[in-house]
Amino acid sequence: MRIKDVFKEKGVTLKDVAARMGVKPPSLSRAINENTTVEMLNRIAAALDVPVVELFERPVSGNISCPKCGSDLKLTLESISKDKNYGLTTDSKQDL
Repeated sequence: MRIKDVFKEKGVTLKDVAARMGVKPPSLSRAINENTTVEMLNRIAAALDVPVVELFERPVSGNISCPKCGSDLKLTLESISKDKNYGLTTDSKQDL
């Protein structure tokens, strides 16, 4: 993921973004560095005023893989409204 890169591009710190989101900086740091949810990604993207897909590495092959398990992810960007409510859905193509 490239969340920290987006922070730099936007000229904001983790503390700034955490304040915008109404969470404590350590909670945001854990979400970025350890484990996160689709809901948290949506909130981070909204706080940064970017589409959720900007938080992910740009794929070389056209596929995006989960950084934890390696399964392919299908990302779709839902409508972008005036209130910046970006949407993200996932569809794992993982064989169990």
